[in-house]
Amino acid sequence: MSTQTHAGKIYLIGAGSGDPGLIAVRGADLLAMADVVVYDNLANPLLLDYCPQAEKIFVGKKAAQHTLTQEQINQLLVDQALAGKMVARLKGGDPFVFGRGGEECLAALAAGIEFEIVPGVTAAIAAPAYAGIPVTHRDFNSSFTFVTGHEKEEDYRDDQAKQRPQAAGSSDIDWAVLAKLPCLAFYMGVKALPRICKNLIDNGMSPAMPAATIQWGTRSQQKTVTGTLADLAAKVVAAGLGPPALTIIGQVVSLRDSLKWFEKRPLLGQTVAVTRTRDQASDLAKKLRAQGADVIETPTIETRPADDPAEIDHALQSTATYDWVIFTSVNGVSFTRKRLTELGLDARAFGTARVAAVGQSTATAIAAQLFLKVDLCPAKFIADALADELAQQGAIAGKRFLLLRADIARPLLVDRLRQAGAAAVDDVPLYHTKLVDTLNDDFLWALHDDQINWITFTSSSSAENLAKLLGDDYREQLKKVKLASIGPITSQTLAKLDLPVAVEAVEHTVDGLVSAIGEEGRLPE
Repeated sequence: MSTQTHAGKIYLIGAGSGDPGLIAVRGADLLAMADVVVYDNLANPLLLDYCPQAEKIFVGKKAAQHTLTQEQINQLLVDQALAGKMVARLKGGDPFVFGRGGEECLAALAAGIEFEIVPGVTAAIAAPAYAGIPVTHRDFNSSFTFVTGHEKEEDYRDDQAKQRPQAAGSSDIDWAVLAKLPCLAFYMGVKALPRICKNLIDNGMSPAMPAATIQWGTRSQQKTVTGTLADLAAKVVAAGLGPPALTIIGQVVSLRDSLKWFEKRPLLGQTVAVTRTRDQASDLAKKLRAQGADVIETPTIETRPADDPAEIDHALQSTATYDWVIFTSVNGVSFTRKRLTELGLDARAFGTARVAAVGQSTATAIAAQLFLKVDLCPAKFIADALADELAQQGAIAGKRFLLLRADIARPLLVDRLRQAGAAAVDDVPLYHTKLVDTLNDDFLWALHDDQINWITFTSSSSAENLAKLLGDDYREQLKKVKLASIGPITSQTLAKLDLPVAVEAVEHTVDGLVSAIGEEGRLPE
């Protein structure tokens, strides 16, 4: 953390409208360097992964529910900067589009604090794009207008805001003018939607004008209701849509049926829990989110290096004396790379030893991290298949094998190699795995509220550990959830736990697992 004594700087960063991938590169870089991050309700919490070391202060505001008033937020930013800190103010959407960013900059200016603005993708652009609605189209409109749906809605204003005189131009909606414009976007106007539609119709806009309301635009929870100016408000109520939502009115809405793309993703609206170790979860989570899922990471396993590295060091310094070096997981590759670096060794330590891998992900990691060619990777990504292939090649008898893997790895491969006449089989545990202390609170809350659709298992230990962590009634707690297994060994473990497997990956990889869930998991339209 910064130890500066001179004034810091405030960065107003647009978080985009929900999808964490929409943040600007500049914004992500600044989050990583920030001393303190002040974030609001509409900034996706996944963006906080960019700033693990920063102090995080939540100042979220919902309709008539404010943790801090705007004036208090302004003062908080100034105080943090005056303490010499680099302050990242993470705001949903764009800081200057109905985001109160101008007020925060003026507060910084008055206090003599430097500031910088990082624009974000505002909801009126992003939400329609994800709903398949282009906000401009040369056949329909050459202008596009942003309007706040909270204007004159007293119930949405805190007491301090109600008492403050309105600035000139802050309450200037001219409905007669708006009714003549070809495309309008109303922010935060769910409660006011009946009034908005009525005012436009009363001022001459056709009741048949296409219109849509988009809730949680760009997020996995996105829902879109379409209709006309005459019936949209009733349809929104019937669908149960609430804030945050944006309404777009114009002929461009008629293109949605042809252009909608995001809502065709197979896992949109479904929540998937990932039980992998924290360092492995991100790849699976990213692929699931690409299919539209809302992902909760709840690791059941932690990994740590072996307590005594002497055996590992001896093995790594002797790898050239083996005929085969075998890796059965990406973790094994990562721990090998780390220890080789600490010993001052590199790929040359392997000499002429041949390299085998269980699983394509492991093979890819070997090439990327150790710069070694993989000589054997069986089509079936299980240890049994590797033993079969080695036996078919006559590559076991009289050969020396080094296995670099976890302390809880199954003994089957070692037994098969020894039974087939291997001259030596050294099974070296590179790392220990242990049960995590607790499950993620978000996961437990979602599970108890029946909000989780899927739980993924990429190893037997992740299944066994989840059952232990949930307690004796784990079957009851999981009865409404679909379970997805990466392969037959994991499926067998789930069966022993009396837990039904909804899908098993045909290809025993993360990609195969995501594909299996996607094929099974598409919600009916």
